[in-house]
Amino acid sequence: MKIAMVGSGYVGLVSGACFADFGHEVVCIDKDPAKIDSLKAGIMPIYEPGLAELVASNVKAGRLTFTTDLPAGIDGAGAIFIAVGTPSRRGDGHADLSYVYAVAQEIGEHLQQPAVIVTKSTVPVGTGDEVERILAEANPGVKFAVASNPEFLREGAAITDFKRPDRIVVGTEDEWARGVMNEVYRPLFLNKAPILFTSRRSSELIKYAANAFLAVKITFINEMADLCEKVGADVQDVSRGIGMDGRIGSKFLHAGPGYGGSCFPKDTLALLKTAEDYEAPTRIVEAVVKVNDARKRAMGRKVIEALGGMDAARGKQVALLGLTFKPNTDDMRDAPSIAIAQALDDAGVKVTAYDPEGMGHAAPLMAHVTMRDSAYSAIEGADAVVIVTEWDAFRALDLDRVKRLAKAPVLVDLRNIYDPVEVRAKGFHYTSIGRP
Repeated sequence: MKIAMVGSGYVGLVSGACFADFGHEVVCIDKDPAKIDSLKAGIMPIYEPGLAELVASNVKAGRLTFTTDLPAGIDGAGAIFIAVGTPSRRGDGHADLSYVYAVAQEIGEHLQQPAVIVTKSTVPVGTGDEVERILAEANPGVKFAVASNPEFLREGAAITDFKRPDRIVVGTEDEWARGVMNEVYRPLFLNKAPILFTSRRSSELIKYAANAFLAVKITFINEMADLCEKVGADVQDVSRGIGMDGRIGSKFLHAGPGYGGSCFPKDTLALLKTAEDYEAPTRIVEAVVKVNDARKRAMGRKVIEALGGMDAARGKQVALLGLTFKPNTDDMRDAPSIAIAQALDDAGVKVTAYDPEGMGHAAPLMAHVTMRDSAYSAIEGADAVVIVTEWDAFRALDLDRVKRLAKAPVLVDLRNIYDPVEVRAKGFHYTSIGRP
């Protein structure tokens, strides 16, 4: 089947490359000529492990192409995916659907064959209804159906998530559309991936509900970590103890500096706005958003305390290891490091930093931070070393070398990747999250 993927960002590019790898003919479409030119040259606009190789192999096989020409790109496509951004709308927090609706309008104006229009973008409940209305008004003479197919891709593991998904959710009440979507995902049936057909509105809500629930788990264990510090318990033991309960599960129960990234912050906010619009308040999610925002600044204060307090911290130097919101990505959106670095700068602390992939995106967001070309270069002369993102490169630092390079043996581990006994045995003043 020919598939058109409108939007060649994170979701569109990964999905398009994976569909092509399944054997479909895929055209990725984007309005940005520079992005398309780069993709044609084999240059990825994002860092995602394995993506460059996957794209290159499918381009070489002739199954994956790139274009800025939407009319030509959708010509002959049986499924047309809308995978453009839906950022938080400035001023009110609602999801900005202007890109989705603009694409729907353009598809409607140029569609010449029957096709299923699929919203892959994360969109609020009812968006599919509006997309359907736009298409019908723009082109009343062509057969089409609108379906919802939310993505559940983790940055850093997106290709594996796409090819071996926990579930595939498709929202449509149209039998023809169900048949088309079954054909689109038929290669995954070999892996026995469960496909859940729902109403379109249920599908749209599933994505937001899933992300909100995961955000709740992260925030819950972070609050338990704070309590552990007060009562002398170990949050990692608490996490294991409750995670072994099959009703709870162990995933997303790792205490840290708070969630960030492209999904959780904007999706929890968009869910709150949808709930307000329908007069069905989601108080738990509302609390999660507030607690997570406050936690990021609190991590900055935690570092300042490790330096001896506000007065002692002024003029000192701190090395931040890891800037992206999680490892194996270059994504800096709502990364905790931004708030931590700002809190340190406000306290008069000099900040050096290193991240294996994210410094290019981080630099414009952190004008006061000095970027270094390695972890050890960032550590040199520092009064404290802070692990913000748990990149593999930071899991086995040469602690003797760290101690020699740093001005003071202070290690603040915001991801709990080191053993407190071993680090303290090396002579470090060690601070972690939720551990005595």
